[in-house]
Amino acid sequence: MKMEAVIEIRDLYKQFNMNPVLKDVSLDVQAGSIIGLLGANGAGKSTLIRHVIGLYLPDKGTCTTLGCNAAQLRPQELARIGYVHQEGSLVDWMTVEQMIRYVASYYSDWNLELEKEYVSEFQLDRTALVGELSPGQRQMLAILLAIGFEPDLLLLDEPAAALDPLARRRFLDLLLGIIQDPTRTILISSHILSDVEKVIDHVIILDKGQVCRDLSLADLQQEFLKVRISAVRGPLPTPLPFDGVLTCSRSEAEALVVMKAKPELDLDHLAQITRSRLEVELLSLEELYSLVLEEKKEVVQS
Repeated sequence: MKMEAVIEIRDLYKQFNMNPVLKDVSLDVQAGSIIGLLGANGAGKSTLIRHVIGLYLPDKGTCTTLGCNAAQLRPQELARIGYVHQEGSLVDWMTVEQMIRYVASYYSDWNLELEKEYVSEFQLDRTALVGELSPGQRQMLAILLAIGFEPDLLLLDEPAAALDPLARRRFLDLLLGIIQDPTRTILISSHILSDVEKVIDHVIILDKGQVCRDLSLADLQQEFLKVRISAVRGPLPTPLPFDGVLTCSRSEAEALVVMKAKPELDLDHLAQITRSRLEVELLSLEELYSLVLEEKKEVVQS
């Protein structure tokens, strides 16, 4: 059974200084999903997320969050939303402990056990002044403040940008724990695609303010094939008898081909006629992202 949409966006258009940033964006975010919002700098990711919580208002179109017009979110809806972004502002003169207690006081369901686990895992000094924390420590504190009340909707805008590799790994482990609740929804924007692909099950790709993909990660992986071809008897033929090849690197004995997936593709037959062994390899999210943008560019140019 399809779960309710926690975010519904229809024909959303936004411009700044006469420059369009979002162009007629329409999408639904279903409850219980973990969505990767991908796109280059300037693609509109942060602008889209800020519409979801009512920080920005559409010039045209609508944005509905948790069943409410995002521009009119009430305390009861805001209490169900956690939000982290890389430019988040904290109260510098407070200690870490004071900052946590200040935010926790607004939530009757603040999870003290999760707080203790998080503070210990990320080695946050409760007595340290917020203003003296490193950028990575500030980001870790911001993440804690966003998840401590276990929100139904968690919006993460480049949450790991300031974290070192070890802290990023710990953060991803934390996310994997959070998403065990099937009713919780997470929208995460990040340029570190190798991290994102470990936790997401759905992909939204923005390019120049437009949605060019909105589908499950599994479906995106089915759009393209990476095939490693190893010669068994003699050199590989030139050219290789594959249709829809997007990239190809090869020698006489081996080739690595990326192509559009087609239902009629018979790899066993191709292995026979090329006298080779074929192995299908999984494309990384970074590779898939690049292929989608390259495909879009070719469509526009044609």
